[in-house]
Formats: sequence, structure tokens, C-alpha cells
Amino acid sequence: MIQLQKLNWFKICLFNLLIVATFGVLMRYKIGFEFPFFNQKNIQHGHSHFAFSGWISLLLMVLMVRAVGNRFSKATIAFFEKLFAATLVVSYGMLVAFSIQGYGLFSIIFSSLSMVISFIFCWKFYAETKKTAALAGKNWMNAALLFQALSTLGTFCLIFMMVTKNLEQHTYLSAIYWYLHFQYNGWFLFAIAGVFSHYLQTKNIILKVEPLVFKLFAFSCVPAYGLSILWLNIPVWVYGIVVLAAVAQFCGLILYMYHFISSKSIQKLGLDRMGKLLLTYVAIALIIKVSLQLGSTIPAVSKMAFGFRPIVIAYLHLVLLAFTSVFLLSYLYINKLLRFSRLSAIGIGIFVLGILLNEIMLAIQGIASFSYTMIPFANEILFGISVFILVGLILVNVSISGNKEPI
Repeated sequence: MIQLQKLNWFKICLFNLLIVATFGVLMRYKIGFEFPFFNQKNIQHGHSHFAFSGWISLLLMVLMVRAVGNRFSKATIAFFEKLFAATLVVSYGMLVAFSIQGYGLFSIIFSSLSMVISFIFCWKFYAETKKTAALAGKNWMNAALLFQALSTLGTFCLIFMMVTKNLEQHTYLSAIYWYLHFQYNGWFLFAIAGVFSHYLQTKNIILKVEPLVFKLFAFSCVPAYGLSILWLNIPVWVYGIVVLAAVAQFCGLILYMYHFISSKSIQKLGLDRMGKLLLTYVAIALIIKVSLQLGSTIPAVSKMAFGFRPIVIAYLHLVLLAFTSVFLLSYLYINKLLRFSRLSAIGIGIFVLGILLNEIMLAIQGIASFSYTMIPFANEILFGISVFILVGLILVNVSISGNKEPI
């Protein structure tokens, strides 16, 4: 493991997550109560772009470099830190620009810069790790870089449509789902698998089934994009490939979980009670996610899922909060990358519980939508839950504020 010498990037990323949650509270307040300032759509764009870039992507880049950086020269580490700083600046630029103007000149400029930085990171990381053959998690990380680059095609398409004012509905939605799919099912998922695989090896835990699981996920990732556009009239043979992709990922995950549990890997990690609970929470969230993907291949289920907004939001929050964000927080915790205290544990517990309550409420709202039933005070309850999540993150950030040394 190496030390990143300039800034404590983990603290910065957790503060960015706090900002993401703050914007989430603002959006929920605007839905439930009257708040004339800011355009809701613009706030949503700022919130999502900053969450992807300033929280998840930035922390994943830091963790990947930290995991394998002992193979890098000091000059290379310094180069990556400059990329982290550039990512941070551009992320805040997108947050402000999108929140004020939506898709406009400055937001497009910052989005374009973000893509350029991500390409540079992908190229540099691949070039540096290419020199090392035996590297735990390398295959997952390289695939993550590929899918990160692929996701930008959706962004380029969106920018082109915004500039030309040619917003054909199906093309617009397809471009959005392309970007989202290759971000959270590609870049996020594979980068997480890569750093986790590397972490397991540091604990002398090697799952022989991992190469097969990697192939099942890697080769099914591109066709699995079809799960996001099942509302289009796709040919039957394409639909068949999409179903196979969903089955492959489901089988791959079950296979991995079975071997992870049967090999008693969780016991070998030597985690405390909270560490075990957090990883269990993440595993359950991932199983639900992949199971829902498989279930969405049923046409009737797919139509219901895409037809009701609470269901879509619940799924996105399941992926981005319950799985991705909780994993990242768990990884910082179990690796002691920050000085977590009792206050931190309380904050993490509130954050995780808030996410669970949020999912339950959105699921109830979504199911009620099938019969067009209104849930009394649903928006007010969701606002209260968003505040609950924010409080948890405030406690976490306050508790780690004494960490001065860079890690």
C-alpha cells in the first residue's frame, strides 16, 4: 500500500457525499413543500453529476491507485494526485453550473472536461498496470476502465442533442440509460470488485471461482444494457441475448457468494461486528439488484418498472446508495483508512438505516402506484428520511474532522 501525500482524499470524498445528501434534502423539500428558489430539474442534474464524479468516481480512483500504487513511481503517484485534484475542481464546477443553468454552456464545458480527465486516468492507470502481470483485481480494474470510457458515448450523445436542440425522446432516454448502465453496472461495479479482490488477497483469501465469475460479468455487461431499454421494440433474438446476460450475472453472483461463504472468508477477514454487518448489507443489496435485473426480463414486470417513477428511483438508490455508497463507506471502515470513532459508528448506522427506510418507502410508493393509490404524506416522509440520512453523514464527517494526516 502507498500513501497519497498531498491531501486526505478520503475525508474530501466523504465531505462530498455530505454535499450530495444536502442536495438530496433540498430536492425532497422542493417536492414536499414550497421552495421557489432553484429549478428542480437543474438541482437534480447538479446532484447526480456531482454524486457520480465528486463522490463515487473520485473515491474509486483514489482506492484503485492506493491499492496498486506501490508499483508506481513517485512521479506517477504525483500525476494521479493532479488528476484527483482536477476531478475535484471539475466536479464542483458541474455542481454549480448544472444547479444554476441546467444543460448550458458552462455545464457542458465542465462535463466535457470531466470526460477528458476520466480518459486520461483510464489511459494512465492501464499503461502503468500493464507492466505488472501478477496483480490481484487487475482484470476487474481494466474492465472498469473500459466501461468508464464506453459510458462517455452516452454523454457525448446527450451533449450533441442539447447543442443541436434535437431531443428525440427515445434517443434521449437511450443515451441516458447507456451512460447510467456503463457507469453503475460497468465502471462502479467492476472497480469495486477490483479493489475488493485486491483487499482479499492482502488477507491471503483467493477464491478459485473468481476468474469464471469475472468472465460471466465482463462478457454480459454490454448486452445487459438491453435491460435498460426493454421498453423499446427490440428484436426477439436481441431480447434472448439480454435474458442470457441477466442469467449469466445472476449465476455469477450466486456462484461467488456460495464460494465466499463456504470458504468462511468473512471469518478470515477478522472484522468486528459492524464490519460484518456492513458487508452483509452490501451483499444483500447486490443480490437484490441482480435479482431485480433478472426479474425485469419478464415483459409485464419490465413495463411496470419503467412505467412508475418511484420504482425507477428506488432501483437507482438501491444501486448507488445501498450498494455502491455503503460499500465505499464500508471499505474505508474495515481498512481503517480514517480514524472512525464511536460517533462515526453511530453516524454510519444512521446513514445505512436511512437508506433502508428510503428504499422501503419508495417500494411502498411504487407498489401503490400500480393501483394509482396515493400514500398519505409520502413526500413529507421521504423528506424526513433524507434529513435522517444527512444527519448520519454530518456525524461521520464531524467525527473524522480530527484526521489531519494524508493517507
